[in-house]
Amino acid sequence: MSRSPAKPAARGEVARFLDKRRNLQAFAERSPRLLFAVDATASRQPTWDLACQLQGEMFLATERLASLSVQLCYYRGLGEFEATAWTGSASGLARSMSRVQCAAGRTQLTRVLRHALVEHARRPVRAAIFIGDAMEEDAGRLAQLAGECGLKRLPLFLFQEGGQPAVTACFEQLARLSGGARLDFDSASADRLASLLGAVARYAAGGREALEKSPSDGARLLLEKLDR
Repeated sequence: MSRSPAKPAARGEVARFLDKRRNLQAFAERSPRLLFAVDATASRQPTWDLACQLQGEMFLATERLASLSVQLCYYRGLGEFEATAWTGSASGLARSMSRVQCAAGRTQLTRVLRHALVEHARRPVRAAIFIGDAMEEDAGRLAQLAGECGLKRLPLFLFQEGGQPAVTACFEQLARLSGGARLDFDSASADRLASLLGAVARYAAGGREALEKSPSDGARLLLEKLDR
Protein backbone atom coordinates (compact mmCIF):
# COMPACT_ATOMS: atom_id res chain seq x y z
CA MET A 1 0.00 0.00 0.00
CA SER A 2 1.49 3.33 -1.04
CA ARG A 3 2.07 5.96 1.63
CA SER A 4 0.55 9.42 1.45
CA PRO A 5 3.02 12.15 0.58
CA ALA A 6 4.52 13.95 3.57
CA LYS A 7 2.70 17.10 4.55
CA PRO A 8 4.79 20.14 3.66
CA ALA A 9 6.04 22.21 6.60
CA ALA A 10 3.95 25.26 7.36
CA ARG A 11 5.54 28.57 6.43
CA GLY A 12 5.60 29.59 10.09
CA GLU A 13 7.49 26.45 11.10
CA VAL A 14 10.15 27.09 8.48
CA ALA A 15 10.50 30.68 9.65
CA ARG A 16 10.86 29.58 13.30
CA PHE A 17 13.50 27.01 12.31
CA LEU A 18 15.50 29.62 10.37
CA ASP A 19 15.22 32.10 13.24
CA LYS A 20 16.50 29.47 15.66
CA ARG A 21 19.51 28.77 13.44
CA ARG A 22 20.29 32.47 13.13
CA ASN A 23 20.00 32.93 16.90
CA LEU A 24 22.36 30.01 17.57
CA GLN A 25 24.86 31.38 15.07
CA ALA A 26 24.69 34.85 16.60
CA PHE A 27 25.15 33.35 20.09
CA ALA A 28 28.25 31.44 18.96
CA GLU A 29 29.69 34.57 17.33
CA ARG A 30 29.36 36.55 20.58
CA SER A 31 31.00 33.87 22.75
CA PRO A 32 34.73 33.72 23.55
CA ARG A 33 36.33 31.41 20.98
CA LEU A 34 38.73 28.54 21.68
CA LEU A 35 40.38 26.46 18.95
CA PHE A 36 40.79 22.79 19.93
CA ALA A 37 43.26 21.01 17.62
CA VAL A 38 44.29 17.36 17.87
CA ASP A 39 46.81 15.21 16.02
CA ALA A 40 44.78 12.27 14.64
CA THR A 41 47.58 10.28 13.05
CA ALA A 42 47.66 6.51 13.55
CA SER A 43 49.47 6.29 16.90
CA ARG A 44 47.06 8.64 18.59
CA GLN A 45 43.74 6.74 18.83
CA PRO A 46 43.97 6.10 22.62
CA THR A 47 44.78 9.76 23.23
CA TRP A 48 42.02 10.87 20.86
CA ASP A 49 39.53 8.77 22.82
CA LEU A 50 40.73 10.31 26.09
CA ALA A 51 40.54 13.85 24.68
CA CYS A 52 36.99 13.08 23.58
CA GLN A 53 36.11 12.11 27.15
CA LEU A 54 37.76 15.16 28.70
CA GLN A 55 36.71 17.94 26.34
CA GLY A 56 33.52 18.66 28.30
CA GLU A 57 35.68 20.10 31.08
CA MET A 58 36.39 23.10 28.88
CA PHE A 59 32.71 24.03 28.86
CA LEU A 60 32.15 23.22 32.54
CA ALA A 61 35.06 25.40 33.62
CA THR A 62 33.62 28.50 31.96
CA GLU A 63 29.89 28.14 32.65
CA ARG A 64 29.97 30.92 35.30
CA LEU A 65 32.20 33.20 33.24
CA ALA A 66 30.97 33.12 29.66
CA SER A 67 29.52 30.69 27.17
CA LEU A 68 32.48 29.22 25.30
CA SER A 69 32.48 28.61 21.55
CA VAL A 70 34.86 25.83 20.42
CA GLN A 71 36.02 24.67 17.02
CA LEU A 72 37.56 21.22 16.58
CA CYS A 73 40.26 20.79 13.96
CA TYR A 74 42.44 17.78 13.29
CA TYR A 75 44.78 16.26 10.74
CA ARG A 76 45.44 12.66 9.75
CA GLY A 77 46.30 10.43 6.79
CA LEU A 78 47.74 11.81 3.56
CA GLY A 79 47.32 15.53 4.01
CA GLU A 80 43.79 15.38 5.41
CA PHE A 81 42.85 18.42 7.51
CA GLU A 82 39.36 19.12 8.84
CA ALA A 83 37.75 21.88 10.90
CA THR A 84 34.22 21.75 12.27
CA ALA A 85 31.76 24.58 12.71
CA TRP A 86 32.05 26.56 15.95
CA THR A 87 29.87 25.12 18.70
CA GLY A 88 28.86 26.03 22.23
CA SER A 89 27.82 22.45 23.02
CA ALA A 90 30.02 19.88 24.77
CA SER A 91 27.81 17.08 23.46
CA GLY A 92 28.04 18.46 19.92
CA LEU A 93 31.82 18.56 20.08
CA ALA A 94 31.91 15.04 21.51
CA ARG A 95 29.75 13.78 18.64
CA SER A 96 32.10 15.33 16.11
CA MET A 97 35.10 13.70 17.78
CA SER A 98 33.43 10.31 18.07
CA ARG A 99 33.08 10.10 14.29
CA VAL A 100 36.84 10.40 13.72
CA GLN A 101 39.17 7.43 13.35
CA CYS A 102 42.91 8.10 13.42
CA ALA A 103 44.88 7.30 10.26
CA ALA A 104 48.61 7.06 9.50
CA GLY A 105 50.26 10.21 8.23
CA ARG A 106 52.75 12.97 8.98
CA THR A 107 52.21 15.91 11.29
CA GLN A 108 50.56 19.09 9.97
CA LEU A 109 51.07 21.53 12.83
CA THR A 110 52.02 24.24 10.33
CA ARG A 111 48.55 23.90 8.83
CA VAL A 112 46.96 24.10 12.29
CA LEU A 113 48.73 27.38 13.06
CA ARG A 114 47.86 28.88 9.69
CA HIS A 115 44.24 27.92 10.19
CA ALA A 116 44.25 29.43 13.68
CA LEU A 117 45.56 32.73 12.32
CA VAL A 118 42.93 32.80 9.56
CA GLU A 119 40.14 32.20 12.11
CA HIS A 120 41.64 34.82 14.41
CA ALA A 121 41.62 37.37 11.57
CA ARG A 122 37.92 36.70 10.98
CA ARG A 123 37.02 37.14 14.64
CA PRO A 124 39.39 36.94 17.62
CA VAL A 125 40.23 33.51 19.00
CA ARG A 126 41.18 33.79 22.67
CA ALA A 127 43.44 30.71 22.73
CA ALA A 128 44.36 27.59 20.77
CA ILE A 129 44.89 24.15 22.31
CA PHE A 130 46.92 21.53 20.47
CA ILE A 131 47.32 17.90 21.57
CA GLY A 132 50.06 15.83 19.91
CA ASP A 133 53.13 13.69 20.37
CA ALA A 134 55.33 14.43 17.34
CA MET A 135 56.67 17.17 15.09
CA GLU A 136 58.00 16.32 11.62
CA GLU A 137 58.06 19.79 10.07
CA ASP A 138 60.33 22.78 9.67
CA ALA A 139 60.84 24.15 13.17
CA GLY A 140 61.81 27.59 11.86
CA ARG A 141 58.56 27.97 9.94
CA LEU A 142 56.57 26.86 12.98
CA ALA A 143 58.44 29.39 15.12
CA GLN A 144 57.61 32.16 12.64
CA LEU A 145 53.90 31.28 12.77
CA ALA A 146 53.97 31.07 16.58
CA GLY A 147 55.57 34.52 16.64
CA GLU A 148 52.70 35.83 14.50
CA CYS A 149 50.28 34.30 16.99
CA GLY A 150 52.09 36.11 19.79
CA LEU A 151 51.95 39.45 18.00
CA LYS A 152 48.23 38.98 17.42
CA ARG A 153 47.56 37.84 21.00
CA LEU A 154 46.65 34.29 20.14
CA PRO A 155 48.40 32.12 22.77
CA LEU A 156 49.12 28.46 22.01
CA PHE A 157 48.70 25.80 24.69
CA LEU A 158 50.50 22.69 23.49
CA PHE A 159 49.72 19.44 25.30
CA GLN A 160 52.54 16.99 24.59
CA GLU A 161 52.25 13.23 24.88
CA GLY A 162 55.31 10.99 25.04
CA GLY A 163 58.03 13.39 26.18
CA GLN A 164 60.39 13.22 23.17
CA PRO A 165 63.12 15.81 23.90
CA ALA A 166 63.14 17.31 20.38
CA VAL A 167 59.37 17.70 20.42
CA THR A 168 59.50 19.20 23.91
CA ALA A 169 62.07 21.79 22.79
CA CYS A 170 59.96 22.73 19.75
CA PHE A 171 56.70 22.96 21.71
CA GLU A 172 58.38 25.03 24.43
CA GLN A 173 59.59 27.50 21.80
CA LEU A 174 56.17 27.75 20.16
CA ALA A 175 54.50 28.32 23.52
CA ARG A 176 57.01 31.01 24.51
CA LEU A 177 56.76 32.87 21.19
CA SER A 178 52.95 32.87 21.28
CA GLY A 179 52.57 33.76 24.96
CA GLY A 180 51.11 30.36 25.86
CA ALA A 181 52.44 27.24 27.58
CA ARG A 182 53.59 23.67 26.93
CA LEU A 183 51.94 21.06 29.14
CA ASP A 184 52.30 17.30 29.48
CA PHE A 185 49.48 15.09 28.22
CA ASP A 186 49.71 11.99 30.40
CA SER A 187 46.90 9.49 29.88
CA ALA A 188 47.59 8.10 33.37
CA SER A 189 46.51 11.41 34.95
CA ALA A 190 43.04 12.02 33.55
CA ASP A 191 41.89 14.20 36.45
CA ARG A 192 44.90 16.48 36.09
CA LEU A 193 44.35 16.74 32.35
CA ALA A 194 40.70 17.62 32.83
CA SER A 195 41.71 20.36 35.26
CA LEU A 196 44.31 21.74 32.85
CA LEU A 197 41.91 21.78 29.91
CA GLY A 198 39.43 23.59 32.11
CA ALA A 199 42.10 26.09 33.13
CA VAL A 200 42.94 26.93 29.52
CA ALA A 201 39.24 27.38 28.83
CA ARG A 202 38.93 29.74 31.82
CA TYR A 203 41.87 31.70 30.44
CA ALA A 204 40.18 31.91 27.04
CA ALA A 205 36.91 33.06 28.59
CA GLY A 206 38.18 35.50 31.21
CA GLY A 207 41.92 36.03 30.82
CA ARG A 208 44.54 35.84 33.54
CA GLU A 209 42.19 37.32 36.13
CA ALA A 210 39.84 34.34 35.74
CA LEU A 211 42.76 31.97 36.36
CA GLU A 212 43.86 33.87 39.46
CA LYS A 213 40.36 33.59 40.92
CA SER A 214 40.14 29.85 40.31
CA PRO A 215 41.08 27.48 43.17
CA SER A 216 41.76 24.53 40.83
CA ASP A 217 45.15 22.82 40.61
CA GLY A 218 45.01 23.22 36.84
CA ALA A 219 44.69 27.00 37.14
CA ARG A 220 47.61 27.14 39.58
CA LEU A 221 49.83 25.04 37.31
CA LEU A 222 48.91 27.05 34.24
CA LEU A 223 49.72 30.31 36.01
CA GLU A 224 53.12 28.87 36.96
CA LYS A 225 53.76 27.96 33.31
CA LEU A 226 52.69 31.40 32.06
CA ASP A 227 54.97 33.14 34.58
CA ARG A 228 58.12 31.35 33.43
